[in-house]
Amino acid sequence: MENSLGFWHGKRVLLTGHTGFKGGWLALWLKRLGAELTGVALPPESSPNLFTLANISEGMGSYFCDIRNRDEIKRIIRKAKPEIVFHLAAQPLVRESYTNPVETFDVNIMGTAHVLDGLRDCKDAKVAIIITTDKVYHNNEWSWPYREEDKLGGYDPYSASKAASELVVASYRDAFLREQGVRVATARAGNVIGGGDWSEDRLLPDAVRAWQAGDVLEVRRPDSVRPWQHVLEPLSGYLNLAEKLWLNSAMPGAYNFGPETSEAASVKDVIELAKYAYGRGEVRYCDTVKGVHEAGWLALEISKSRTELGMSPKWPLKEALQRTMHWYRAQNEGQNPVLLCEHDILAFEAAP
Repeated sequence: MENSLGFWHGKRVLLTGHTGFKGGWLALWLKRLGAELTGVALPPESSPNLFTLANISEGMGSYFCDIRNRDEIKRIIRKAKPEIVFHLAAQPLVRESYTNPVETFDVNIMGTAHVLDGLRDCKDAKVAIIITTDKVYHNNEWSWPYREEDKLGGYDPYSASKAASELVVASYRDAFLREQGVRVATARAGNVIGGGDWSEDRLLPDAVRAWQAGDVLEVRRPDSVRPWQHVLEPLSGYLNLAEKLWLNSAMPGAYNFGPETSEAASVKDVIELAKYAYGRGEVRYCDTVKGVHEAGWLALEISKSRTELGMSPKWPLKEALQRTMHWYRAQNEGQNPVLLCEHDILAFEAAP
């Protein structure tokens, strides 16, 4: 971490989506590393939310702005003069995308275009990391993990919008930003867990809400398999990737961040481990498939990140779930969310 502390100290960083779950954790980490941070996002939607509880806006520039507002995004970028950009702002939910498909496409495709277009007028920009998802791949329901060069696609509007945003990123990189000296990469990760996520229609937040209220958690598709990982795993990948891009012009491209393939687990396995870690909770598994289409099996091949970035997962699923459920339990008992996040960040930095 000594190299990282030296690298990030004083760097001007723009982070979109800092009011969200992943963005909040990344904001806390970047401030700890000494970055001069500016955040752009919509106001937080859930109550409670990490942004408010952990005072994310303290010690940084914070703007409430819709990334679909092209002129305002350009104005903020001109004012912030970022050297490094992390674009996390998005409509991030699969089932929500079925309800509001046009809005999902607008936010995830045109919002990304607006951020990238704003960088065309930013002479200080050197690196941009655009966060997409593990769901950008055309899902064949096959039994091996997806590689960065595999075909993009998307059955649901969320997945399709993120796959399309990958093409937008590639176009801006090739047509404008590479010649300008901005090194652009996309980061593909998903099924992130950790304390402080209260989003609707996500497995562990739904579980915590049900168990804290003494209700039974109803779980759809218990046999679906996903590449679960603690939130600090991909965030450490984004930070590492930004450092490597800063130093090496040959690094732009797409990168997967996820657990080892052997760590991919079913929804049922995750809930059983979470219930044990939380110490209580009732669950009812649905026998029949209900609702909209969702992929049954998904895993990511992470050999590129391991080889080119020197990245390997630190926390296995069991530890990730233990830390996640401890965070929620401790926060519910009145412990300080900032200190809980800092405790996990320090433990992650110290992990081999």
